[in-house]
Formats: sequence, C-alpha cells, structure tokens
Amino acid sequence: MVGLPYTQNDFPHEAMAIVDHRPWPVPSWPWAMRQSWHDLLFAHWPVRRDLLAALVPAGFEIDSFDGQTWIGVIPFVMTNVAPRGIPAMAWMSRFPELNVRTYVCAGGKPGVFFFSLDAANALAVMVARTTLCLPYHRASIDVERDHSAVRYRSRRAGAAPQAEFIAAYRPIGAAFRPQPGTLEHFLTERYCLYARNRRGRPYRLEIHHPPWSLQPAEAEIARNSMVSAAGLALPSTKPLLHFARRQDAVAWLPSKVP
Repeated sequence: MVGLPYTQNDFPHEAMAIVDHRPWPVPSWPWAMRQSWHDLLFAHWPVRRDLLAALVPAGFEIDSFDGQTWIGVIPFVMTNVAPRGIPAMAWMSRFPELNVRTYVCAGGKPGVFFFSLDAANALAVMVARTTLCLPYHRASIDVERDHSAVRYRSRRAGAAPQAEFIAAYRPIGAAFRPQPGTLEHFLTERYCLYARNRRGRPYRLEIHHPPWSLQPAEAEIARNSMVSAAGLALPSTKPLLHFARRQDAVAWLPSKVP
C-alpha cells in the first residue's frame, strides 16, 4: 500500500528529448513503456568480485569502479507505469518497488543486473516475470513520507526466499548532478538493464531518462535481508547513501545482446 499522494498522468514527455548526457544514442525505434520513480534511496555496499561472479550468469561482465564492485538496494515508489499511448491507471500504474542490483557490461554497454525486484502489485509482478523473465516477487510494502523523510517497510510474500527491508531515510544535502568519472555517476547513470530470456539467452532492455539529480542521504536501516536472500552477505561497512526525489524514464522492448 502506498501512503503517499503521488499524481498520475503527469509524465514530462518533453524531458525525454534531453539526450546530450547519454553514453550512446537512444534507439531509433519508438519506446514502449514509461514510468516515474519517486523518493529513491540508493544504498550501496562494496562486495568482492568473486562473490558476485558466482551469481551473475555467463554472458555478462561484472563492471567495477577503480577495481571495486558494488551491490545496491534501492527502495522507491513507481507512478505513470503504462505502455506508450495508454493513460496510467491507479490500480496498475502506482506501487512501491524495491530492487537489489549490481553492475555489468555486455556488448560494450554498461548496464544493471537485478538479483531481485520486489513490488506491491501482483499484476505487474506477473507481467514482468512472464514477458521479461525478470526476478520479480510480490511483496507487502508500506511507504510514508514525513516532510523530507521516508519510512519504508517491505516484506516479500509467497514461497520465494523470504526477504525484508525496513528503513527510514532522508536527504541531508544539496542536489547535484553526478559527473562522468565519479563513483556516483558509475552507480546511477545506467541506460540499460540485462537479463536472460526463457531460452537462457542474454538480452538488453534499453532505457532513457534525464540526468540524475542526487542528494547525500542518511538512513536508519532496521532490517535488511534483501541481499542475503540473493545469496550474498553484506560487509560490515556502512553503505554509501544517496537520495533522489524523482526520475522519469522510458523503456524499449528487449533486444539481443550482440
């Protein structure tokens, strides 16, 4: 359940024309899906490459920054989730989501690889698992915002490996645009995701969005078994934390990895 008054059908189509920050051109064919992301926490931990390599399928090269590999836990709220040309509908287009991800390359393009995606919308989970073979799971998620602070509670449902995330987080500094060559840019400015189809073949799903606007963040994480459910143990180090109030994005249909 989302306890936040996010509006629907306020997608800024004109912002999708901002492309000069991209590492490669947008696809030449029309995008297929749009969505908006709100109140994101980027919580990242450094992890050993060999531990990631045991879980990332062949065909994807694990990406690193200055030799260090990372895993991220990202809670947020989705709105405006709808195919091209179709209005967003509240029962389908607005729900919270929680991702566990790392960073990979394939065919010369850096992107994101998801270990799990938990969402509080059973239909969206079914569609994503069926059509994209992404590791989506149903979850009970409650989100509340108190001024700038966000309280987020997620518990995975069903027979999947149990996973829970409980945290309160907020921005604590001025917004900035991550610059190329920085760790913040490496962790956020990604323009595709990678997965495998039903035949086990790697595919790429291209996305596009304006440049990120990030803020330093603080978080009290009371419970986090999301990464252990994926088969990894988090280090004892504190996470690197960033906050983003909103991002809007479009996505294309999957294509083969060359």
